[in-house]
Amino acid sequence: MIIENRKLKIYAKKSLGQNFIVNEGIIKKIIDASEVGKDDIVLEIGPGTGLLTQALITRAKKLIAIEKDSSLVPILRDKFKNYNVEIIEADILEFVPELPADSYKVVGNIPYYLTSHLLRVILEQWPKPQNIVLTIQKEVAQRIMVKPPNMNLLALSVQYYTEPKIIARVSRGSFRPMPKVDSAVIKLIPRDGVSINLELFNLIRAGFSQKRKLLLSNVSDHLSKNKETLRKTFQELNIPETSRAENLSLVQWQELLNKIG
Repeated sequence: MIIENRKLKIYAKKSLGQNFIVNEGIIKKIIDASEVGKDDIVLEIGPGTGLLTQALITRAKKLIAIEKDSSLVPILRDKFKNYNVEIIEADILEFVPELPADSYKVVGNIPYYLTSHLLRVILEQWPKPQNIVLTIQKEVAQRIMVKPPNMNLLALSVQYYTEPKIIARVSRGSFRPMPKVDSAVIKLIPRDGVSINLELFNLIRAGFSQKRKLLLSNVSDHLSKNKETLRKTFQELNIPETSRAENLSLVQWQELLNKIG
């Protein structure tokens, strides 16, 4: 699909999952949620046609925009040549900001197929941002926000590293070309003092390894733990033997790790 951008025609590439946001009301909600001020550095993921970029630069001290589409990069550089904007051509999954922790904010309208992988990259590989505001598929945003008994790997990971909040629901008509599903704006505020805990997530992945099996069996089988010892640990932690991985809260996973090592 061709998107008109003043005198330029921009082709949205299906292979890159491009759906450009055109609803200015939603853009305002994104800006407000990110709480960007005159002293802030903003890293924008996927500036696309530059509509959100244009709104961000009126608030921020500096903007760094990461764009994978090589055909858009020269257009964006020309459009924002008189502003304190750095347009970097890169794959966001391979990019790591050279910025100190807590010194920048992240904003983006990201392709749906990237969401889980990109969140893992941001939360586990990037210096900690002050906040993260992303437009993602509505169903994924809802999965991130769930509580027991409906937990999942993505929710546990995001809730471990951040405090998530859905800011707004976004209809598919707010984009060009129009996607087949609705979206949501989600805000993630990174938690202080949280570091990568490989043992915890090895345990969680073991728990979710076979959906049809009970948590007790999954942990025993995949981490080579004695089932009878595990059963006693479950009793001590008031975790029913019939529990499945989705039944446990993040706190319960942490308690379980502390007990079984």
